[in-house]
Amino acid sequence: MLTLYHAPFSRSTRIVQLIELMGISDRIDLRIVQIVRSDGSGVRDAINPHPEGKVPLLVHDGVSIRETSAIMEHLMAVFPEEAARVAPRPGTPEHGAMLAWMAWSGAVLEPLVLLKIAAVEHPLMHSTFRDMDQALALLEKALMDRRFLMGAHLTPADILASSSFPYLPGGTPEHPAITDWLARCEAEPSSRAAAAFDAKKAKSAA
Repeated sequence: MLTLYHAPFSRSTRIVQLIELMGISDRIDLRIVQIVRSDGSGVRDAINPHPEGKVPLLVHDGVSIRETSAIMEHLMAVFPEEAARVAPRPGTPEHGAMLAWMAWSGAVLEPLVLLKIAAVEHPLMHSTFRDMDQALALLEKALMDRRFLMGAHLTPADILASSSFPYLPGGTPEHPAITDWLARCEAEPSSRAAAAFDAKKAKSAA
């Protein structure tokens, strides 16, 4: 059994979008929980087994799996036929490139956004993560001749990388290739379905 613990309009929305993209919503027990939000609202939910009270958390036959990219990779491994429709085949160079973008999103892009929000400046941060200008240049170069990071179609790499930009202080940077890509990501049916799902669940909980 696969159970996903999810809070509407949170980091776990990315997992909901992947589930929609893969067409496996009927095979996931999705449980809505509360979380403590960045503005201090919300509470830690007693029914959420995540050790830090966070989301997403996937429980597979009693085993807990944390972290968004790990959950995405696990779901694609559990449902290989569905994954083959939305991501490169494992073992191919393209699959390795997709995994690299997914890892970069969590290990570089998200920390850079958090540093911007917190207005933190330190040489160690620049030597570790470089800076936002370099991150944007990397994205822009990758998107100059393609609709999405891996080519013509949205993959989990796009879901992860695009999800940080709504939190970027000052709004989306003026890089046409990036802004066009973000618009395409938002217009994807899986993105719209995840947003509609969250809106419905948030309204019913209000």
